[in-house]
Amino acid sequence: MDDYVNVDDYVDVNVHVIVYAHVHQNHKTNFRIAATLRLSMSDQFAYVGTYTPSGSAGIYAYQVDAATEQLTQTSTAKSNNPSFLAFHPNKRVLYAVSEEGELKGIISAFAIDPNTGALSFLNQQPTNGSAPCHVVVDASGQSVITANYSSGSLCVFPIAADGTLSPMSDFVQHSGSGPDKARQEGPHAHSVNLSPDNRFVFACDLGLDRVFIYALDAEKGKLTLHGEARTAPGAGPRHFAFHPNGKFAYAINELDSTVTAFRYDTAAGSLSEIQAISTLPEGFSGTSYCADIHVHASGKYVLGSNRGHDSLAIFAVDEATGQLTSLGQTSTGGGWPRNFAIAPSGKHVFVANQYTDNVVQFAFDAATGQLTPTGHVISVPTPVCIKFL
Repeated sequence: MDDYVNVDDYVDVNVHVIVYAHVHQNHKTNFRIAATLRLSMSDQFAYVGTYTPSGSAGIYAYQVDAATEQLTQTSTAKSNNPSFLAFHPNKRVLYAVSEEGELKGIISAFAIDPNTGALSFLNQQPTNGSAPCHVVVDASGQSVITANYSSGSLCVFPIAADGTLSPMSDFVQHSGSGPDKARQEGPHAHSVNLSPDNRFVFACDLGLDRVFIYALDAEKGKLTLHGEARTAPGAGPRHFAFHPNGKFAYAINELDSTVTAFRYDTAAGSLSEIQAISTLPEGFSGTSYCADIHVHASGKYVLGSNRGHDSLAIFAVDEATGQLTSLGQTSTGGGWPRNFAIAPSGKHVFVANQYTDNVVQFAFDAATGQLTPTGHVISVPTPVCIKFL
């Protein structure tokens, strides 16, 4: 009998089975594990980006259980301070920014193994800025856009046919300041997001209280300033999300703990403010800063994270007007919730608690918008970003 039996040709890979090959050598009986196949697990993966000075490996890869959507760690990829992640539309490449200061920012490309989710380093490029903190890939898969927080700039990188990053094709430097002298002494580009039709890039600048709108030429990798929208002075817009209907968009403001709701004119590529609403409970007097924002795929709810109050704020959406109504806040089960993700099914929310080294899973009630802890908690050092492939 052969020493090794390849069971992949004979057993469905979605069935969990450990096959032992019975081997006779030198009249001794040995048992060798021939293969371990996954039980009730989908081919879906999730990835957590971390800050690495505390001893983190970098990017953590997880298998997503098809039934419970719980996460099981499968591998890690070395990367320095990979504070935000994005995927190529073909789901075969992951891009990560390395949040470094003194104009030492880097963006890296990793190939994704479609069978295991493991990452293999492809290449990297400098961002010519300090502390790149956000990255997005255009829907055509031709360009990657990043935001450099500390130096307040944006950059674009063409994507080669093999998914690697070509040298920078465009660079935009913001200038100015805001009323908060400690936090808005200069520009701080904090996120870049694409319009639903892939025509525009929306860049939140925390230092300038503006959401800049750039026309995107994805083929040439170029940005052209198209317009802007302003938040309240000192608000500090951080992250941005479109409503599924494409008519509304929401900016979460770090410094004054609010969400600004906008009406979006698709033809004109412009934003007009609808309202600004607090993410904190009435009467709260502590220190808290907003971080991330997402709109549920149903279009009925907006969620945002509060660092300090350590909660997710939940809002109901008036789908006719885009206006938000607070449904309260839910504790995130940890400290300093940075980024969070709504699972593709819409049934669960995962929160990355930076200060308590954990990612907590919540069940999401589509009828009420409320969150309930499932008891599933992942230990991971200094998590700051979670993304589902």
